[in-house]
Order: sequence, then C-alpha cells, then structure tokens
Amino acid sequence: MNVRVGHLYPDYLNIYADRGNIAVLQARARARGHELSVQAIGMHDPVPAGEIDLFYIGGGQDREQALVAHDLVTKQDALRDAVEDDAAFLAVCGGYQLLGHSYRDVAGQELLGIGILPLHTIAGPRRMIGDVLLDCAWAGETLAGFENHAGRTLLGDGAEPLGRVVDGFGNDGESGFEGCRYRKVFGTYLHGPLLPRNPWFADRVLSDALTHAGGDPELTPLVDELERQAHEISAGRARARGGRY
Repeated sequence: MNVRVGHLYPDYLNIYADRGNIAVLQARARARGHELSVQAIGMHDPVPAGEIDLFYIGGGQDREQALVAHDLVTKQDALRDAVEDDAAFLAVCGGYQLLGHSYRDVAGQELLGIGILPLHTIAGPRRMIGDVLLDCAWAGETLAGFENHAGRTLLGDGAEPLGRVVDGFGNDGESGFEGCRYRKVFGTYLHGPLLPRNPWFADRVLSDALTHAGGDPELTPLVDELERQAHEISAGRARARGGRY
C-alpha cells in the first residue's frame, strides 16, 4: 500500500531534527510492506484535494513561522476539508501553534492560524525547556519528548489534549495538559524528534494514514527494543527535572 504524505513547508519549519519523524514513518511502513511517498507542499503550492493521507508540519523560529503563516491561511479550506475527511495530521511546535486560531509573538505581532484545533497561543517572557513525560490515558500509553518553546498554548472549551503532563511544562506550564487532538489530528510541542522514542505513537499515526489510503490499519508488531530504551531514557530525564522553571 502506498501512503501519500504532504510535508508542509519543509524548507522553513524543520528545527530540532523534526524531519526525522518522516524518516521513522517511512522505515516503520517499509517494515510492514508499505511505502510512503512524500510530497513537499511549500509556499504558493496548492494542497492536492483528496490525494494526501498524512499531512506533516514541523516547527520553526518566529521569523520562519511568520513567513509561512500568511501562506498557510490560503490553504486552510483545503486542509480543513482533508481533516474532516479523516486524513491523518501531525503538527509539531510552531506547526502545532498555527493549527490553532492565532499566535501572538513576543513583539505583540499576532499571526492568524487556520483554526483546525480549538486553541490560541501567546508567547511568554521565558522559554519552557527540557524533557517531558505525558500520560495519554486515551491510548493507555505514555509519550516522552523534548520541549523548547516560549509559547503558552491555551486550549478552548471542549478541546482534547494529547496528554496530561506527568513531568515537564506542557502547553502552558500551568494547566497540566500537553498538545491537542481532534479526529486524526495530533498537535504537540514534543521534539526529539518525537517518533523514534515513541514507537506506539508512530504506529498510531501510520495506522490512521493507512486507513485513509484504504489499507488495513492493523500493523504487525516490530521489535522496538532500542526505541523503548530511548523512551525510558527521555522519561527518566523528565522525572528527574520535574516541571518547574
């Protein structure tokens, strides 16, 4: 089965090795006999209607985020249609912020998001940095990753978080929540990159994409010894640091 991936703004939003998430998905798909075809969707490029099974958008600095924000708004109708058609979507850090309603940077400039996720973000005076451990009760699993963001993301009424913070800061350092999920969309601040140290989550994203492609979402288990070790190392660092500045 061929899974079609639309990588949004790879030349602008790719800090902290977030492009590695695509490589992990490709490897895990190939191990099950599937292929991922990755198409870059950049500035002024149209979103192919009905042709993408998984969208991916990474993080960037404020300058790059501002550059892509104006273009992303021109794609919002096509992306919303894809989301409502249950295409998979993974958004990390700056990309996560832009899936919300708005982002206000430290200079007070407000960028419009595309409103797929019910949230808004305001940059704070201090960055929230370090390893994070989340309890994802909806999946019966934990997520571990690395956060580095000044944005305080506030979830709207009825929003479903990706997880509850066990250790670390999360969306805003106060609510106890991290990330947001809607239909097959996952938004998060977790870098690392995220997927190598969280194989269950990589398979969840891959399974959602396979479903949209018309394939069998059931995935043969892999031997993930190294991935689980990476998860435990990151989780241990999160436990050691707690969740304060």
